[in-house]
Formats: sequence, C-alpha cells, structure tokens
Amino acid sequence: MEVIYTGLHQTPEQIVDTAIAEDADAIGMSVLSGAHLTLFKKVIELLKAADADDIVVFGGGIIPEEDHQALYDMGVKGIFTPGTRMDECVDWVRNTVGKQTEPA
Repeated sequence: MEVIYTGLHQTPEQIVDTAIAEDADAIGMSVLSGAHLTLFKKVIELLKAADADDIVVFGGGIIPEEDHQALYDMGVKGIFTPGTRMDECVDWVRNTVGKQTEPA
C-alpha cells in the first residue's frame, strides 16, 4: 500500500480533496484535539457530497469510549486509541481496506 501523509492541521476539505486527487482507498486521521466528532463528520459529509463515500474512513487519537458508537454510526469504520498495538492497526487496514481493493 502507498501512504500519502498530508501533514498536520489539514482541514476536512484538504483531506478529502487530496484523497480524491490521489484516488485513495482510505483516509486515516489522527485527532488529538478533541474535535473528533466534528472533523470525522465533516470528512464523511464531504466524501458523500463528492460521490466518494466508498473511501474507507478510520482514525485514532484521544477519542473517549463514549464517542465510539457515534463515530461508527456516522460511517467511521475503525477507531484506534492509545495503547492499540501497531500490528492490530496494520492487520485491520490490510483486512478492511485490502479486501475492498482486491481485483475481482
């Protein structure tokens, strides 16, 4: 898989524009600011508006357990919080995103 790192402090618009321009299969966001509900929601809304909601959205950071279901309900496919082992994240991406992108 190819990873495109867009840097810190990207707006949802910048994230979605880059994902579409690069024909991304997934968007992974790290949110440490506490604005996870707002940021994930906006990214998902922009993807839907661009008819690109087949792009898998996942992320992690300081996300309280009580917010996980709200994120899943809005369309976030995976949430990784502090303490998650790297191999768990890698396996999830391979199994979730990899399966979606395998040739038919």
